[in-house]
Amino acid sequence: MTENVSIEVATLGGGCFWCLEAVFDKLKGVLHVESGYAGGTIPNPTYKQVCTGMTGHAEVVQITFDPAVITFRELLEVFFDTHDPTTLNRQGADVGPQYRSAIFYHSDTQKATAEDLIAELEAARVWKSPVVTEVTPLDVFYKAEDYHQEYYEQNQQQPYCRAVIAPKLAKFTQHFVARLKVD
Repeated sequence: MTENVSIEVATLGGGCFWCLEAVFDKLKGVLHVESGYAGGTIPNPTYKQVCTGMTGHAEVVQITFDPAVITFRELLEVFFDTHDPTTLNRQGADVGPQYRSAIFYHSDTQKATAEDLIAELEAARVWKSPVVTEVTPLDVFYKAEDYHQEYYEQNQQQPYCRAVIAPKLAKFTQHFVARLKVD
């Protein structure tokens, strides 16, 4: 007998996709995370093209998840906790439209969930500045080059990984310990 499992997909941009992938890989209910590009104007962009900021693409992760284990809203709660949604086209030292905060929704339900959560966060005045996260339909997702996939797991000793990703992961694991996968 097989279970009828409903699987969903979320596409999120919040700075460097290496950071996002490292975070979302660790959550219970997340089946797969893939780094890529969305929201731009040219088909099949390369990393080099996206880094110019001229293609309109954001660095994103596409998250395949089991909503019976983790909901889209819970993914968004992690998303908003692990990046700054108030800085336009910037996350820390990463600057440009490719690093913008964005939710590329796959359904009207995802759109409503994102807009409702943003409104709640704004009403609660979680940040001093307004949320600038873009909420837009996903047109197309382009998978990033293979060397970007599981980047943190394969390159933990790289200076960027040690200086930027590792501290972000440490903060994330403290905030969401109950949602972490058991190794």
